[in-house]
Amino acid sequence: MKIFSIISSIFAALILVCSGQSHAQDNKKIAFSFDDTPRHQGAFLSQTQRREILIKSLQNAGVEQAVFFLNPARIDKDEFKDIHMDNINAYAAAGHVFANHTADHIRLSDVSAEEFLAEVDAAEKWLKQRPNYRPWMRYPYLDEGKRDRAKREKVRAGLKQRSLINGYVTVGSSDWLIDSLAADAKKEGKSVDILELGILFVESHLQAANFAHDLALRTLDRAPVQMMLLHEADVSVLFFQELAKALEEDGWEIVSADEAFADPLSQIEPNADYVGGSILEVLASEKNIMPRWYERNAPAVMTKLFNERVLHEEIEK
Repeated sequence: MKIFSIISSIFAALILVCSGQSHAQDNKKIAFSFDDTPRHQGAFLSQTQRREILIKSLQNAGVEQAVFFLNPARIDKDEFKDIHMDNINAYAAAGHVFANHTADHIRLSDVSAEEFLAEVDAAEKWLKQRPNYRPWMRYPYLDEGKRDRAKREKVRAGLKQRSLINGYVTVGSSDWLIDSLAADAKKEGKSVDILELGILFVESHLQAANFAHDLALRTLDRAPVQMMLLHEADVSVLFFQELAKALEEDGWEIVSADEAFADPLSQIEPNADYVGGSILEVLASEKNIMPRWYERNAPAVMTKLFNERVLHEEIEK
């Protein structure tokens, strides 16, 4: 495939992207997570190719342990069930770990606390029968009940009863949106500039990591281990190795998911009016710290950049 021969050229281009942007602060540590496993068929890779490339890229990048947040109910009802199980077994054999993302990716704001915890329990039952299980639960859509304090507290109490900790996120740059925009463009027969797609993906996630590092210093007065949110999606898989390289060149140390969730940040329960998204954003909101949102997580901003840089569309001003 043409895409594979192009990827190698991204290394040279990234030198220009990353130059002059290094943050010299110490203790810049980061771990990686992949949500929504198993994920639907993508536009560029078969699900088997996606798994093979991701495992190799993680290995080449020196990532000994990433965490995959699973939705087990999606496995049994999918025509690719056998492939999904092969992929999960391969991730486990490579040393990666698995945690709870509810059985079927249910949004807390849409259901009762009891319904949500039942989804958590269904996922736990499946996960505990597999190797490399971790007692972490990540809220789908990073939705912790938003402004519904009573529901939020019921779920938090339920998770404590189940000895589950919040699999929080500190860093993200809407990789799901970049992947979706690329898939839609390909489906519509548009010309996708693969080199620029990779540069946009890496550049955005590197900036997001440094933004989160700065936000943590402003909010916590320290640098926790950052947890980056990615998805088991084609674009994230294709450009992961380049992302890891760019992070290391910028002074980041890649660590395990175990180390990330051992950080004291895992014991904090924000008491903000609105709880959703990155835990650092929520904690910053409690202190009225601004800016606290990485701008490219706004869909309109990322879509505009994608159209301009990847599709080379002229945008009316």
